[in-house]
Amino acid sequence: MLEKTVYRQLISRAFDIPIAVTYWDGKTENYGTGDPVVTIKFNKEIPLKEMTDKPTLVLGEAYMDKDIEIDGSIQDLVASAYRTTDSFLMNNPYLKHLPKISHSEKESVKDVQSHYDIGNDFYELWLDPTLTYSCAYFIHDDDTLEQAQLNKDRHILNKLKPEAGKTLLDIGSGWGTLLFMAAEEFGLHATGVTLSQEQYDYTVEQIKKRGLEDKVDVQLKDYREVTGQYDYITSVGMFEHVGKENLELYFQKVADLLKPDGRALIHGITGQHEGAGEDPFIEKYIFPGGYIPNVAENLHHIMDAKMQFADIEPLRRHYQKTLEMWTANYHQVMDQVTAKYGERFARMWDLYLQACAASFESGNIDVMQYLLTKQPSSTGLPMTRAYMTDDETK
Repeated sequence: MLEKTVYRQLISRAFDIPIAVTYWDGKTENYGTGDPVVTIKFNKEIPLKEMTDKPTLVLGEAYMDKDIEIDGSIQDLVASAYRTTDSFLMNNPYLKHLPKISHSEKESVKDVQSHYDIGNDFYELWLDPTLTYSCAYFIHDDDTLEQAQLNKDRHILNKLKPEAGKTLLDIGSGWGTLLFMAAEEFGLHATGVTLSQEQYDYTVEQIKKRGLEDKVDVQLKDYREVTGQYDYITSVGMFEHVGKENLELYFQKVADLLKPDGRALIHGITGQHEGAGEDPFIEKYIFPGGYIPNVAENLHHIMDAKMQFADIEPLRRHYQKTLEMWTANYHQVMDQVTAKYGERFARMWDLYLQACAASFESGNIDVMQYLLTKQPSSTGLPMTRAYMTDDETK
């Protein structure tokens, strides 16, 4: 009875939308004003200490195991909790005692492959045809997901204002869409590096299919092993994987790989407040070794690497919309995912996609593009930002 009393107190302060909770004893209680928009059903009592120590992990596993069921939008529920200052999800003691995670080259290979090498057939089910697994960029309200992903790559390349015939390095090149655009639309000699065997194999196949053997190269290696210098560097959704202790090294490596008058566009998930960091559910099930730095951390490391800021652009709402479209796609094929990977896996990914959308919606996390130069003169860049969007308004 005491446990349930404490549960009531926690839940009553956790959300800013009206919800209903059906407890393990079968009794239902309403919280908030108005008709409940989401109902949480506990099929099993979860020890209070476990839930308050690592709430996202314990509740995530309970949802995966159907010890908890949710009737209504998971995104709405999680976004509500993130907006609520007193929510137990926002006062997570785990964040105050972050465990040190290895990010050796061997461990990085293992971490990346555990996520991206689930299989191309899994991602093909719910990503767009370009297989782009990062924040899209919506120029128009009716942009399809595929168009928005191509918008994003073009937006990145436009920001660099590249000259045909020069070289580009893409750190963490994914399934290669940015590499292909760099070569086909901008006339660049593009090199990609990835630790994912599945992504590497797919990119090699596409290079041959598109006839880009003399323009595009992909390497299966750690970014720390890359040598030489490039005119331009892009890196999309990468620094979130290097780990807190390697952020300084990552940005210094970007600086070292840039030619003296080079430019870089770094795009990644970050936070505009303290506390994004690591999440035990994400760490265990989705991105082992992941760490989300806040803006101040990134700026500090960029300055230490002696690079200059030419532009910073937040794209939080774009990632929210991207995730909502991925979720809609995923729900269309969830039966197929369940049949192939099991119900627990399928529920895990549904929870992950909706919770991430909620996190961006509430401002708990953000995604930003940093346009950086090696020289303070910002050689070759126009005086205003107009050039970045000229092509988008035509």
